[in-house]
Amino acid sequence: MDSTQETSAKRSVGRTRWFILAILFIVTTLNYADRATISIAGPEIKKALGLSPVEMGYIFSAFAWSYVLAQLPGGWLLDRFGSKITYFFSIFFWSLFTLLQGTVGFVSGGLAVALLFALRLLVGAAEAPSFPGNSRITSAWFPTEERGLAAALFNSAQYFATVLFAPIMGWIVHTYGWESVFYVMGSLGIVVAFVWMKTIYGPKSHPNVSVEELDYIEAGGALVDLDSAHAAPKQVNTWACIKELLSNRMLLGVYIGQYCITTLTYFFLTWFPVYLVQERHMTILKAGFVASLPAVAGFLGGVLGGFISDRLIKAGYSLSVARKTPIVMGMLMSMSMIACNYVEADMVVVAIMSLAFFGKGVGALGWAVVADTSPKEAGGLSGGLFNTFGNTAGITTPIIIGYIVQGTGSFSGALVFVGANAAVAILSYLLIVGEIKRVTLKKSLLGDQASATGALPAAARS
Repeated sequence: MDSTQETSAKRSVGRTRWFILAILFIVTTLNYADRATISIAGPEIKKALGLSPVEMGYIFSAFAWSYVLAQLPGGWLLDRFGSKITYFFSIFFWSLFTLLQGTVGFVSGGLAVALLFALRLLVGAAEAPSFPGNSRITSAWFPTEERGLAAALFNSAQYFATVLFAPIMGWIVHTYGWESVFYVMGSLGIVVAFVWMKTIYGPKSHPNVSVEELDYIEAGGALVDLDSAHAAPKQVNTWACIKELLSNRMLLGVYIGQYCITTLTYFFLTWFPVYLVQERHMTILKAGFVASLPAVAGFLGGVLGGFISDRLIKAGYSLSVARKTPIVMGMLMSMSMIACNYVEADMVVVAIMSLAFFGKGVGALGWAVVADTSPKEAGGLSGGLFNTFGNTAGITTPIIIGYIVQGTGSFSGALVFVGANAAVAILSYLLIVGEIKRVTLKKSLLGDQASATGALPAAARS
């Protein structure tokens, strides 16, 4: 079958899965926009509350502390209650807590700092199920040969969020004050939460999915029953499953790689606008627009990375080659940001950062790897564990960069630190991960699931 016939055949089975992906993209765009509100408002908050770089680093990191701690509970909720209802409450509450951050402007001093920190903690906890939920829904709706692009598209929403919202939020802060950006973004999210409830379904319960499309995605490896059985008793011993996943060398390498890649993400989410204002002496309004340019490159790189990965699979390359090649190439490009320490012209800095962010986009295939490797009985838990490792970088990156900037008076060491993480990500995928394949649980299954696979727990075999 030539490419034209193949495309025609895919169209004939329906496009419901792509509509589902579009909703994931919209929600994830909002997710990252709400995370970035603090960085866009950061310079004004820093001035209004009289904060030091280290204090700003801790406030920037507050989101990630609770986000990391809530990953495993969030994954458990997804596996227990399903993606639709768990994700609805996630969107609603992270939006509510985003809105409430605007009220910090009514208090001052230490109370304002404490309140802002606490609300960022609550936003992080509420957002915890989001990306494991994305991975879980993608696993249910997309066959293996389309999953790389699907995961890359929802993941690339983080860049589109900056492209779309950084200029808008910069203008809002410039025109109406820093508090207003939280009111606007929080209100928008509450509306989106109810849109989610009206549009998201599992493959077997969607009112518009065709039999042909359902057969097509199921034959291609989609886990179409993933949410159909969400009301059933849990299938794994949670802590035994976590231990089993952590003992898998392939997954451990993926986790380390994701920590390093997410270090790049949090640099751009937190300190990059401050870098433009403090180191490059741009206005907040200009920084909001300039920050969107590397994000455009990141978005394009994210789409391209997923496309290349899926094309490699269709060309007959192994899943391991198809996923690792864009990751390694992308991280090599991301290391270019260190060159910003040696140039003066703002346009050159923007060009280099755009290349680095483009590479970060190309290499951001971690969620595709999660969808490829997660055991079917514990997709939410597996995604939560992966995101726990990755977003630990959200704790460490803002704080480490805060200390570097305060200790040296510049961002030079910070850029070296971020670039070095890209190098470690390359080494992790090349030297630790090995073959990429779906994990089959052997020690942590419960009851009938263990019997069906022949992997009875030791107590049951004795």
